[in-house]
Amino acid sequence: MSLPTTEDKRLLATSVYAITKKDQEELSLNIGMSYRIPTVALRFFNVYGPRQALSNPYTGACAIFSSRIKNNKAPLIYEDGLQTRDFIDVSDIVEASILAMSSDRADYGFFNVGTGRPVAIKEVAESLIGLYGSKVKPKIANLYRAGDVRHCYADTEKIKKIGFSPRIGLKEGLKNLVEWGKTEKAVDKTDKANLELERRKLTL
Repeated sequence: MSLPTTEDKRLLATSVYAITKKDQEELSLNIGMSYRIPTVALRFFNVYGPRQALSNPYTGACAIFSSRIKNNKAPLIYEDGLQTRDFIDVSDIVEASILAMSSDRADYGFFNVGTGRPVAIKEVAESLIGLYGSKVKPKIANLYRAGDVRHCYADTEKIKKIGFSPRIGLKEGLKNLVEWGKTEKAVDKTDKANLELERRKLTL
């Protein structure tokens, strides 16, 4: 059984990317508290939505899958597709950011920003395929990428206490993403990115 990630979970950075996030948060809060500059750290979970870069193979699952589907290619899913993530619409991210800037209750705090709902990666791929009206099928790689976690979703109780609650459900959010994405050019670079992972022996 998976459990939501709380803000007080020990921060164990397992990648350069994670280290930069951890260090930026700690540095910002430290400077803010030292000089009494109201500062807030928001920990965004899996953000998606219109105007997301569809041609960047590192943007996130929704954009990567969209790019594959638009190019009539099967979305490639690592592991068995049942690993879960917390997908939050970009408009909810905006709302959370505005709240953090305008509420004194957020000052010097750090908050998860997610929906609190785990969603299987395979489910997201299948939903996007349906919304694009495509006939491709997800390709399950049955490979593991070094550093990936099996399940990751937010405990949102802390940010709820200062007044935030996401408004956009996944079904509505993906529909908005696809409506925008249908007219956008998407250069699929997934295969090239995956070859780089293989070359560096980061897939098992």
